[in-house]
Amino acid sequence: MTEKIKIALVDDEQLILEGIKILLSMENKFSVDFLATEGSQLLEYLEKTDQQNFPDLIMVDIQMKPMDGFELTELLKKKYPDLRIIILSSHYKSSVLGYMIKLGVSAFLPKNSSKAVFIEAIETVHKNGMYFTKEDHEMLLSYMNTPARKKSLFDNEETLSAREKDVVKLICQEKTNQEIADILFLSPRTVESHRQRILDKIGARNTVGIVIYAIINEIYSLQIKL
Repeated sequence: MTEKIKIALVDDEQLILEGIKILLSMENKFSVDFLATEGSQLLEYLEKTDQQNFPDLIMVDIQMKPMDGFELTELLKKKYPDLRIIILSSHYKSSVLGYMIKLGVSAFLPKNSSKAVFIEAIETVHKNGMYFTKEDHEMLLSYMNTPARKKSLFDNEETLSAREKDVVKLICQEKTNQEIADILFLSPRTVESHRQRILDKIGARNTVGIVIYAIINEIYSLQIKL
């Protein structure tokens, strides 16, 4: 039997929490293991949760009090850099999308998304690490129209070498360090060094940041959801 995707939900509106839980619980592939109305509740839960029961992904609302979704996401990414986070919000704006990408979130969903989109986003994030729609792509490109905004997203941007761009392309294709090493005739340790150097150069925090950097710099063309 396929293991269920473990999900934690954070939203300061109890009705929204219960509604999303009911929606997702109707799918046998998901397990909604924790609900929180405050970010501090989630942080406390994660501290006490062992690796076996740790959430595969977390869905976070932006507008919460006293800790909003921006602050919570930043804290989560600092402590759990590989944690996959889906942002839920009624405010679907390019500036918010750009900031969330900089923090390294895996997806950004409007709260009025359909059940099919919710399910698709969760499955895609769990499998590939991110979910990127046609609207996200257009909004991000619009946001990145000016060099100042582009630089604000990747503060420490430096020119990547040809070898580093090769590594970036393979990362975007979801290749592991071992697979990249085999393709480029390198050692896994060398690939890991390249990966870290790429992160340092572009100022990204994780693989999501590398993929976004590759897209906006036309190093890689992502197959987006139409």
